[in-house]
Amino acid sequence: MIRVENIETFGWEAAARGMRNPMNSWQKNATGQIRDVVSIGDADLDLMKRLVKAGREHRKFMRMIHVQMDITGPLYWWKEYDTYKIGTVANSCSTMHKLTSRPLTWDDFSTEHLGGSKFYMERLISEINACIQLYNETKNKDYWYAAVQLLPSSYNQRRTVDINYEVVMTMIRQRTGHKLDEWREFLEVLEDLPYVKEMLE
Repeated sequence: MIRVENIETFGWEAAARGMRNPMNSWQKNATGQIRDVVSIGDADLDLMKRLVKAGREHRKFMRMIHVQMDITGPLYWWKEYDTYKIGTVANSCSTMHKLTSRPLTWDDFSTEHLGGSKFYMERLISEINACIQLYNETKNKDYWYAAVQLLPSSYNQRRTVDINYEVVMTMIRQRTGHKLDEWREFLEVLEDLPYVKEMLE
């Protein structure tokens, strides 16, 4: 399970101006953004496509186009996402501070592929909730540690992230056809960002 919400892109105008600096061709710039609507002129789009094809050292403009979004996904997916650390920022919900604030439910986990193992998950959730309750009653840190250490990688964590278009393109290139459903679903979101499909042509 993965959920992506509150998507925003920005930095288009500065990126388009900057990519024209090497050739002093600013007069051809026709890119603008008003709120969520991005408009790229034909000459700018043509140059963007050529720079993308020329390679990373030529497509620096992509690092200036930012994407911010809220992502809720399982820890096993976040572990793979975390390999993309260049030019990214994330602020996550805290298991350290909030794990013991309420009992956990099935909705806190990605469980769509558990099949016959749901019985074990029910027992695990029950055990974690017992540790949460004991911690809240006694403030004994051992119970908090037990809850944290029992937490499976299917636990869904929400993060607000900031990535750039270079990272977007790298994820699409490296994760297309991945066996995790979460990657395939996330790539669909990335491919629907403004002008991504055009830049990949």
